[in-house]
Amino acid sequence: MSEQQQAPHLSAEQFRTEAHKVIDWIADYWATVGERPVLSTVEPGSVAEAVDGPIPDDPEPLEQVLSDVDRLLVPGLTHWQHPRFFAYFPANSSPAAVLGDLLSSGIGAQGMLWATSPSVSELEQVVLDQLARALGLSEAFCHRREDGSPGAGGGVIQDTASTATFTALLAALHRATGGRARTEGVESGRYTVYASSQAHSSLQKAAMMSGLGERAVRTIDVDAWTQQLDVAALAEALKADVAAGRVPVMVQACVGTTGTGAVDPVTEMGALAHRHGAWLHVDAAWAGVAALCPEHAWVNAGVAEHADSYVTNPHKWLLTTFDCSSFWVRDRSALVGALSILPEYLRNPASESGAVVDYRDWHPQLGRRFRAVKLWTVLRSYGLSGLRAHLRAGVAQAARVTGLVDADPRFTPAAPPCLGLVAFRLAADASGARLPDAEADRLTAALMTAVNTSGEAYLSHTQLSGRTVLRWAVGGWQTTAADVERTWQVLSDAADELLGHAAATPG
Repeated sequence: MSEQQQAPHLSAEQFRTEAHKVIDWIADYWATVGERPVLSTVEPGSVAEAVDGPIPDDPEPLEQVLSDVDRLLVPGLTHWQHPRFFAYFPANSSPAAVLGDLLSSGIGAQGMLWATSPSVSELEQVVLDQLARALGLSEAFCHRREDGSPGAGGGVIQDTASTATFTALLAALHRATGGRARTEGVESGRYTVYASSQAHSSLQKAAMMSGLGERAVRTIDVDAWTQQLDVAALAEALKADVAAGRVPVMVQACVGTTGTGAVDPVTEMGALAHRHGAWLHVDAAWAGVAALCPEHAWVNAGVAEHADSYVTNPHKWLLTTFDCSSFWVRDRSALVGALSILPEYLRNPASESGAVVDYRDWHPQLGRRFRAVKLWTVLRSYGLSGLRAHLRAGVAQAARVTGLVDADPRFTPAAPPCLGLVAFRLAADASGARLPDAEADRLTAALMTAVNTSGEAYLSHTQLSGRTVLRWAVGGWQTTAADVERTWQVLSDAADELLGHAAATPG
């Protein structure tokens, strides 16, 4: 029998050489990404067709892989790290985050249990305690209080805020049912969930996955201008459900809605939720990190006093490569009670001692990456001063967008600007004469298409009260004031062309 062929693993020195090539590729990509079209224009299926084929029998050099990344994959990328990516919310990165992620990948630890890597679990606890304090969430959300005594709450890094919302709902159900939900399931039509009409779709999906069903979600009206949840309408919905024999399980407050960045009245919502025995979950996925700046601490007003759970995503505006979503609970007993399960193959003395945190009990999945080392690297590499400088730059750039909108008679704000997000629409001709709503909708959508297809920038949209609205979200780590000005010029020129064409077209 011939000797078995050895797998072509790289030695440490070979890896060092190859890794330098990848780092060089990334650095070159960052240096040139601003020169590329932001939005990919490839046809559906073209990338799959280009890369399709059999797995090679023999190893290929990394140079060939990188060449094919450039040739086959880069044309099909929408460049989220582009300095003029202003759509959705920033899905941020930074040099520190990439290096931290490389550490996580290189270590390759699986942190499902404390015993499978104590550093994975304990670093996460400490980092999230540090971040909770910096955000003003109070000691209630910490694993350890500042005096060293154990706390009742704590934080965990989820993959996304969608998973955090689902996890919060499972904990709320566990508390509302006295633990019966995990053993007996949920009774159809009995339990209810509440959020504004501007809440993220992840809440609806959480209701679907939990077994409550979409009909359990009560969509509460918002103020037409501020887009904040109407507290009186929430009170009426809660009262009606209780009168009908239903049990309010969870109220979700939005701190920075996807559409306009609206911040719901957390204090008033918390008082109502607790009056009815409901869990208050605060979704601050995008805006919450702004509270690192003292002048923006208002975004988390009421959280320390009223929230049962809270989520914000460092992978949006806090320079941390996706995925990294920070989720805290005030009392972890309901969370662990809802999700804890210990098959024989996971039993170990540390877990059974009760002296450690096993994060397998803090989210739906068992396996987990070493995300904490990535966040830790970012927090230490930038420090609070660097993080605040980044956040303030985004707010200042958005303020410039607001000023440009206000100074141009063709445009009108659609909601109050919030932090790094501006919502507006094309609503008048060059003289300032108001356009019919349907025509303004058509031209606003056409304007977004013109900007996006130009390759110069990327904006996204929403609808408010049935009207089409542009969203300009600032926060990229390479974005400068010049990128704002350049994008506005493209948008303004496109508006000139669209309005000129509309004026010249009869009917």
